Amino acid sequence: MKVRVAAMPELIMHFVSPPTPYFIENGTHTFLPGERHLSRQSIDVFDIIIVTKGTLSIGENNQDWILHKDEAIILRPDAHHFGTAPCEEETEINWIHFQTAGAWSEVSSIHECLENQAALFERHREQAYLCHSEICSFFLPKKIKLSRKSISDLAELNSLDKDPCALRNWKKQTAFQIFMQSLTQDSRPSTSSTAIQLAEKIELFITQNFTSKITNSVLQEKFNYHPNYLAKCMLKVYGVTPIDYLMHYRIEEAKKLLIQTDWSIARIADEVGFSNPGYFSSVFAQKQYDSPSTFRKKRNMEK
Repeated sequence: MKVRVAAMPELIMHFVSPPTPYFIENGTHTFLPGERHLSRQSIDVFDIIIVTKGTLSIGENNQDWILHKDEAIILRPDAHHFGTAPCEEETEINWIHFQTAGAWSEVSSIHECLENQAALFERHREQAYLCHSEICSFFLPKKIKLSRKSISDLAELNSLDKDPCALRNWKKQTAFQIFMQSLTQDSRPSTSSTAIQLAEKIELFITQNFTSKITNSVLQEKFNYHPNYLAKCMLKVYGVTPIDYLMHYRIEEAKKLLIQTDWSIARIADEVGFSNPGYFSSVFAQKQYDSPSTFRKKRNMEK
């Protein structure tokens, strides 16, 4: 007799954007007592199942879950999904199919997400054909307890079925994104920590002030933590120190200006926070393996 492996409730779905996951279709279904979820293999879309009444037993590959009212699960597009037991009472579900053009992974802890984030970012840039866009992660527990806000957003998504088709599809994409954002907020307490929150504050401070002089001393005064701890937090979440992130962000902004304007190298250097054009060119070449002028020429030739 095959022994099934118990579910791992800490499983986390790690998505990278942009682009954000996009809506495909949604619907509802009612299981009568004695019925169970269909067995399906690799349906090529992510499937969010939300129980709105009753209890649903469902499995994915070698793991099982029991979903109660207002609980949801995210099923993978490349796995085997099936009902593990008949429903004992009338059970109603909402389902949402979505997909992403970017990179994603399923891991056993937030720590593993952060450990593997740099590699996932690199894969994402290749898959999504990104040149100089900012990318970021969002994390969702595989099994989620919906908040009142998420339940309300789900109801809004369902209500759009009353609109004409052409209008409905546009609105559903927006409503889906709002629902996903609510799910992310719902999971925040279980997937966050002081270090992650601090790293995000540092990242926001840098992106809003990158043209100004930012040093470890400035960051220490701003956040009231020793630079070593600030660096540890940033390394954990973003894989780089605050100063490395600052340099990376400045170079990404410079790349945009090199492509989108005919400004001089000196002006671009000043616009992104470098007071010395020579130092800017040196850092740029170190990061991009091309000088700013060579980078610009190559990009112009591609147009």
